[in-house]
Amino acid sequence: MKFFVDTADVNEIRELNDMGLLDGVTTNPSLILKSGGKIADVTRQICEIVKGPVSAEVTATEYSEMLKQAKVLAAIADNICIKVPLTLDGLKACRAIRSDGRLVNVTLCFSANQALLAAKAGASFISHFIGRIDDMGIDGMELISEIRTIYDNYDYKTEILAASIRTVNHVKEAALLGADVATIPPATLKALVKHPLTDKGLEMFLADWAKTGQQIG
Repeated sequence: MKFFVDTADVNEIRELNDMGLLDGVTTNPSLILKSGGKIADVTRQICEIVKGPVSAEVTATEYSEMLKQAKVLAAIADNICIKVPLTLDGLKACRAIRSDGRLVNVTLCFSANQALLAAKAGASFISHFIGRIDDMGIDGMELISEIRTIYDNYDYKTEILAASIRTVNHVKEAALLGADVATIPPATLKALVKHPLTDKGLEMFLADWAKTGQQIG
């Protein structure tokens, strides 16, 4: 499974990238707002840090304006992945942008039918929102299973990107169901390493090592 980090915080991205944990980054207008910077400046900094795809989202809702904004965003760096909403205009824009060889992340997916349309439009990634579906009292993981089955049935190459991840269990369950990518908030990504038995075992080993009175090197 690929790990993308869902943030526009340059310092957090640099830290995680230096650990070797990142395959890409996803941003959106809300995350750019939280960063406090200008979209072009923040996105350029992120692209300089991370070699993998960096999703930058259009804010237009009409096809021709989406394409105009996509050209502006694509000019920032070669690893920009254009993010478009899952609307009819967004799907049309996806097809056009993909024809130019640029990666496209189709976002705000909440149903298998939407995911099918995105695949037919040639989407590189389909972002479906697990946490928001859970909020509606529906199992967000079931959607991953449905999309995985449909894509495998027809050999669609669109990668399933699990988004709106809120817990470490979301990551595990998405991986078990065959999601290709998880885009994860920094704190949740770091929490994947945590386990009380790991901490306890390390504490015991260090205590025993101290008793030997030895040093390495």
